[in-house]
Amino acid sequence: MSEDVIRLVEYRLAQARQTLDAGRQLLTGRYFRDAVNRAYYAMFYASLGLLASRQLGSSKHTGVLSLFGQHFVNTGSFSSATGAYLRQAFELRQKCDYREFVEPSPDQAEEIIRHAGEFLAEAERTWQSLRPR
Repeated sequence: MSEDVIRLVEYRLAQARQTLDAGRQLLTGRYFRDAVNRAYYAMFYASLGLLASRQLGSSKHTGVLSLFGQHFVNTGSFSSATGAYLRQAFELRQKCDYREFVEPSPDQAEEIIRHAGEFLAEAERTWQSLRPR
């Protein structure tokens, strides 16, 4: 694995951590729609990082979800339960960002932030197992 790929993966994981932190702050401030958005993007950025480790990527969100499922969840490199959080977050974010009068509940926002934290923790463990020493 090249140094450029390693740097890209680590950049994406750092981006995911920062985005999750922003989501937690938005949750605390009771900006539930924005917290959902940031939780999804934290998982999305972590997924992009792991996909980059295999020199994979997509310009579309659905492509990233599909590739992540195919190359990480379906191979057993990433748990299916935690991997499912990505799709759930995508669907909720789509509703919140693009439909009128959709406001996630405090419980929904809290749950998705928690799921994003679990997803990111597993993504970081997965990266540590893949990263060249």
